[in-house]
Amino acid sequence: MEEVILMIGANGQIGTELATALRVKFGQNSVITSDIRAPKEPAEGEVFEELNVLDKQALTSLIQKYKPTQIYLLAAMLSATGEQYPQKAWDLNMNGLLNVLDAAIEFGIKKIFWPSSIAVFGPNSPKVNTPQYCIMDPNTIYGISKLAGERLCEYYHEKYGLDIRSIRFPGIISWKTEPGGGTTDYAVHIFFEALRHGAYTSFLSENTELPMLYMEDAVRGTIELMDAPAEQLTVRSSYNLAGPSFTPKQIAEEIQKILPNFEMSYSDNDPRQVIADSWPRSINDEAAKRDWGWAPKFNLSSLVADMIDHLKTK
Repeated sequence: MEEVILMIGANGQIGTELATALRVKFGQNSVITSDIRAPKEPAEGEVFEELNVLDKQALTSLIQKYKPTQIYLLAAMLSATGEQYPQKAWDLNMNGLLNVLDAAIEFGIKKIFWPSSIAVFGPNSPKVNTPQYCIMDPNTIYGISKLAGERLCEYYHEKYGLDIRSIRFPGIISWKTEPGGGTTDYAVHIFFEALRHGAYTSFLSENTELPMLYMEDAVRGTIELMDAPAEQLTVRSSYNLAGPSFTPKQIAEEIQKILPNFEMSYSDNDPRQVIADSWPRSINDEAAKRDWGWAPKFNLSSLVADMIDHLKTK
């Protein structure tokens, strides 16, 4: 059976690059992208539809029109932005997911991808080598909505047999798109500012260690999870996934190896610091390695070198 992919929230950091990879895999016309507004720079030959995932009727119409076999639901309000608009964040993150899950049951859609986040962990979660299963007490509306979403995904899998697959993404680093309102965004913004101005002021303190993932690994990991045989998957909430963990000081020092004149400074009392302090410093992703062969290809030094190389060209 030919796969037809409907991606919701395709204009964001992950969606932009994941859609490209899915077109390579399934074909140009087999991937329908959608978002609340049209992309500023549509991909050549992109099949795009405007969609607000909170509009059930519009979602139903789109499913009836294209008859997707898989849905990738990426529409969400991220951590820092969510703290400014908690009600809107809850509404989008939770009701958007419920609309897609219910539509999948109604129309027999066989496979769904929905990303979770390390924001599901909180102040009392283990900070080092955070395990797949542990205390999870998120203290942001983003983290709370993602944790509730994980429980919904597991519930819909157990009760209705939906094949929902998910990854708890750490901070995602990409050269193609600029930051979009997340607490880990300093690790993207720093590269743009290093090349534009030779300096950057981090909103996180120099020794704030957080888990990160290069976009190429994030996209590949997502596709590998979606390709894995269902019987191999033991986690139906969301898989821990890890790349390199590092601090603002460490990434600055790595950038200075390539751009020796780069200067790094730090701001005080940014509200994102409190969010970052509640998150893990490193992630245990043994379940993903065991169940579907996950392994990151990029470490800190190769990530920095690749980012600078691409951004210089861009």
